Amino acid sequence: YTRTDFTALRAFVQRIPASTIARLYYDAEFAPHATTPDAMERYLRTMRDDLVTLALRHGSAALADHLTASIKQHGSAKLTAVTLRMVEQASTLAVAVPSGAHPVHLWFRPLIARRLTGEGIATLGALIEYCNARGGSWWRSVPRIGALRAKALVAWLRRHEATLGMRLDVDVADIDTRELVPSSQAEATVVIGGTPHAPRLAPFERLAVPTALSGAIGPASGPSNGPVIGTGNVPYAGSNRATSFAFIRAPHDLAAIHAYLHRYRDRPTTLRAYTRELERLILWAVIVRDTPVSSMTVEDCEAYKDFLAKPAPSFVGPKQSRASGRWRPFAPEGLSAGSQAYAVRVLRAAFAWLTEVRYLAGNPWSAVHDPVTITREVAVQVERALPPKLWTELRRALDERCVGTLPDQDEAETRQWRTARAAILLMGDSGLRRDEAAHARREALRPYVGQSVRPSPQSPQGSNGPPVWALTVIGKRRKQRTVPVSAATVAA
Repeated sequence: YTRTDFTALRAFVQRIPASTIARLYYDAEFAPHATTPDAMERYLRTMRDDLVTLALRHGSAALADHLTASIKQHGSAKLTAVTLRMVEQASTLAVAVPSGAHPVHLWFRPLIARRLTGEGIATLGALIEYCNARGGSWWRSVPRIGALRAKALVAWLRRHEATLGMRLDVDVADIDTRELVPSSQAEATVVIGGTPHAPRLAPFERLAVPTALSGAIGPASGPSNGPVIGTGNVPYAGSNRATSFAFIRAPHDLAAIHAYLHRYRDRPTTLRAYTRELERLILWAVIVRDTPVSSMTVEDCEAYKDFLAKPAPSFVGPKQSRASGRWRPFAPEGLSAGSQAYAVRVLRAAFAWLTEVRYLAGNPWSAVHDPVTITREVAVQVERALPPKLWTELRRALDERCVGTLPDQDEAETRQWRTARAAILLMGDSGLRRDEAAHARREALRPYVGQSVRPSPQSPQGSNGPPVWALTVIGKRRKQRTVPVSAATVAA
């Protein structure tokens, strides 16, 4: 559209007759759409609708809401001089090029823009920095941005890298999700190794250990394996491997550790914690110490205890998906003294079991003291409780979202809010931990009806009160307990 067209549209919005517009602004000889008033009106209406469409795509959320409401009410957008100016500004983005300083709402749909700005991602440049800091799993940190949306956003950013003046890291293109990559690629094992400054890391479920450092039966390779133990032509690579009959079929250290962790298959929380500690030890022993786990001595254990207090920077990184190449075994904030002591106790117990089943000849951790810790007094953290006013406001906000009256909220999102409300009310009532609430069962919720109320002067005969609801859950350390639940939570 030309500058004359925009001038004519402004006059049309101000209700100047189409015949007058054609006469004032156009030459019918060169503008066929201005030959008749009807043709002129159709042309301007089409132009208006085109600009409104562009504004809905590229304008602000407030403008889009206003235009959508106007279209619903009148069948087409009714513009004023002010809204037309806003539409014109938004439509110019159709031929603009993205810049790192542009707000995300100028280029993405309002729903996506709200999700991003809610996490502090206000501009396109900030989005690229966010992706580069987290790799392919960046989208997991943004609520309601799924893998498919993330893939589309990354593809769009890659197409405009030249005009944005910023580049996405290579691994950001590989959206880290098992739904999008072949199972063989998602489950591919990684032979850990490299140098302490540039390690090749992998989580426990995907790692493989080089044969020379696996503790497997076979020729010893290099002095790092320690002295060779055994008889005949089948020496042991792990210097602490027991020579007598073992009670487990474990050809190497990794298989032995798998056998130990298998004991906790019915205790997922414990299994996850123990796996984390043994995973860290394997990575450290192979990459930093260059020794099999079955060759560790007391000196190695003491060195690892020091490593827990101050991990190498190459082993430290922000939280990532375990399938991501950016995954690191230690968080940036490091381990507290209590966590370090817990790691030593877990490893001591694991090595004791490996010694008991005669995979190892002895337990070097038995000679290692726990890191010094301070036992702090247990105090109720009153400051973390929600004040009654805030708790009331929270419940009101939850109720609003559960009835589905908010704009841009579909039925699926409303169902999610109902689930969230039920969980929050349940934890608010009973003080359940997150894991307890997540595993609570409907059949474990029972009403206790017919509870007699003690007679009082106002009610000498007594009365039966409303049913009292109670929920039985399995808590920490597999302990069963019963907690009260309010009627409002039961209804939710």
